[in-house]
Amino acid sequence: MKISRRTPWAIGLAAGALLVLPAAASAGTSSGQAPRAGAAAVTGSTAVSVDAYYAAAEGKTGAELKTALHSIIKNQSKVTYDGVWNALKVTDQDPNNPNNVILVYSGRSQSKSSNGGGANDWNREHVWAKSHGDFGTVTGPGTDLHHLRPEDVTVNSTRGNKDFDMGGSPVAEAPGSYTDADSFEPRDAVKGDVARMLLYMAVRYDGGDGFADLEMDDKVDNGTAPLFGRISVLKQWNRQDPPDAFEQRRNQVIYDTYQHNRNPFIDHPEWVDAIW
Repeated sequence: MKISRRTPWAIGLAAGALLVLPAAASAGTSSGQAPRAGAAAVTGSTAVSVDAYYAAAEGKTGAELKTALHSIIKNQSKVTYDGVWNALKVTDQDPNNPNNVILVYSGRSQSKSSNGGGANDWNREHVWAKSHGDFGTVTGPGTDLHHLRPEDVTVNSTRGNKDFDMGGSPVAEAPGSYTDADSFEPRDAVKGDVARMLLYMAVRYDGGDGFADLEMDDKVDNGTAPLFGRISVLKQWNRQDPPDAFEQRRNQVIYDTYQHNRNPFIDHPEWVDAIW
């Protein structure tokens, strides 16, 4: 049985007429919990016009918007699964300590060099669990940086391949996260991040490139089906936790350095409700 927990939704998401995001962020020297809202500003010389990138999607809604975004973001370079280790050390760098990464569910700042398989190491968390569509770790959805994040080995195991929903019992080593037999609830500071990563995957992988057609539904316990839920909760989380500087910088680094494609729901979180 789920323990219902409610958090007020954020009201309103501002969208500028032209958004320009630079490539890299400066990092400080202190360690500890990473700031989320109000994190270090993104700086650098390389910039991309988000409006120009999404020009083909402008004015569209619903299935038409989803199709247009898929056509845009499917054009990408790919990273090997071994290459993901080093990429995450850049994409998820602690803005206050360049020697550390931020663990997505735990929120802990941890040494980049402590990656591996030990109980207190960090490893590669597939936010869209690789069993949901059975794509494993092969190059493609199994190595897509837009949904791969560093996480404590034990917490990663606790999350397993569960869908996302509200409620459950507290997760050791991940303050603010909860889990039960068939779902996982991340801490408030990354609820929106989780939603936008999953929705990116549902748009990027539509079955046309030899992988499963990944889709959203409104249930949990999806097992090995290429489905993830619950969409009603994920939409709530997208509104509740808008993109912050850490998430925006991450999107830009993936675009500039690794895959050369973007997560449209970080740039335009309002498109979540426009599609679903």
